[in-house]
Amino acid sequence: MSFLSDPINWIFTGLMSTFQGWGLNPTFATVIADLLGVIVLITLLMVLDIMLVWVERKVVARFQGRLGPNRVGPFGLFQPFPDIIKLVIKEDITPNGADRFVYNLAPILSLGSVLFLWAMVPIASKIYGTDLNVALLYLVAAGALGTLSIIMAGWSSNNKYALLGAFRQVAAMISFEIPMVVALLIPTVLSGSLSMKVISDVQGSGRWFFFLSPLGAVLFLICAIAELGRSPFDLNEGESEIVSGYHIEYTGMKFGLFYAGELLHAFTFGGFLSILFFGGWQGPGADTYPLLGAFYFVVKAMIGYWLIMWVKYTVPRIRIDHMLAFNWKFLTPLSFAMLIVTAVMHSLFQELMKTNYWFYALVMLASNLLVGWVTLEIMRASTRRQRQTVEAPSDLLSKSWPQH
Repeated sequence: MSFLSDPINWIFTGLMSTFQGWGLNPTFATVIADLLGVIVLITLLMVLDIMLVWVERKVVARFQGRLGPNRVGPFGLFQPFPDIIKLVIKEDITPNGADRFVYNLAPILSLGSVLFLWAMVPIASKIYGTDLNVALLYLVAAGALGTLSIIMAGWSSNNKYALLGAFRQVAAMISFEIPMVVALLIPTVLSGSLSMKVISDVQGSGRWFFFLSPLGAVLFLICAIAELGRSPFDLNEGESEIVSGYHIEYTGMKFGLFYAGELLHAFTFGGFLSILFFGGWQGPGADTYPLLGAFYFVVKAMIGYWLIMWVKYTVPRIRIDHMLAFNWKFLTPLSFAMLIVTAVMHSLFQELMKTNYWFYALVMLASNLLVGWVTLEIMRASTRRQRQTVEAPSDLLSKSWPQH
């Protein structure tokens, strides 16, 4: 066993030999080795989070015709570090009447809910925390902690604007969780498992689920943006209405934890999109060299993250009633229709998948395109009826003008 072929086991075996050489009990040595692995993973994620600040600023600068950070370090790469120092030394303010324990716990839980998700993310074929057979259920459950942290922050701040922002964001998150869970069931049906590792494994040789269900991938991406509370779904930060949202009363590093959690969450959802629909770590040579697979995963996750940024910086904010109507009247019915069609077609042509995969893929893609076409026709008919209603003269006007 070499480092390149199985880096995690190589490091773990070395640590166990070292700890047992010190006379530690094997069980205690295993616990310490696992704990060190968790610390290393969290450290890498936090370093990545710092660099995402630079990436986000550079991307938005390009969209807005600006330069972005370019003074501190080469290409402005060191700019996030003075920003962190600034947040750390800022005054820590707690509002009068706030519930101190809940108020201080909310930002920690917000960032922690994102870190918890990485426990079951298959970064490469042999680089992952744990292979949960109900990983997608864990994803939904851990994500609920983020929802809880938002309502905790809004309620404990003793600020009506913060509470209103929390209510709006939680209403959106709970609403869009329904089509998201349904979208998560599409790769579950196609792979026959809730394990994210299995979902990645079955998409080898370019057999990405995106080619089988592109609408499912689009649905998941839209719901992910809504869960993140990013534009056009950032009603929690309606500055002209509620000042700044649920974290208006937070200062210094407490606000920094909310911001760090949002950036890392966006990258995490980019990773989930790559795992569920684009093969995750799968790529040339990824089975032989896991570190190469980890590189593929990071690249795909960054592309998903870039798509999320693209939407945020180009699509304007919509009204909350329009946002919820879009979810309940469009996304939710479409997600259920997609799940039913995918399940039925997969059940009918499952045997064909083993003998003639590409014909099976063509059938699944055609069913997706059919659902998309029917959806567009229904939307076109609905828009036509609404336009006719708006353009039709009212009874009051028809009675007030003489008839000729």
